[in-house]
Amino acid sequence: MPRVVHFDISADDPERAATFYREVFGWRITKWQGPLDYWLVETGDSDEPCIGGGIARREKPSDGITNIIDVPSADEFAARVASQGGRIIKPKSAVPGVGYLVTCEDTEGNAFGIMESDEGAG
Repeated sequence: MPRVVHFDISADDPERAATFYREVFGWRITKWQGPLDYWLVETGDSDEPCIGGGIARREKPSDGITNIIDVPSADEFAARVASQGGRIIKPKSAVPGVGYLVTCEDTEGNAFGIMESDEGAG
């Protein structure tokens, strides 16, 4: 069953947001060494239930927090989203070394992502 595996926080100033979440919750936040301007968020230790996430620069004023759902096929689930009245906000794109991401919107206007894991993505 697909499940939420990641969250993205949009921020006007990602470094300021990282400081905020470190100080308030004690989360470990580090700048990703990949090709995107992105900060990785660890909300707990690997031996406890938790969901990791990230902080990215806000692209548009309406961007907020987006949950990412792991799916076996981004194409198949994007088609399911559309067939059930949702819409694709950003088509499938590669996240190098991670997989393929499609950003969607549900029937109520809520954004979410679907991620097909593939370390060979690039």
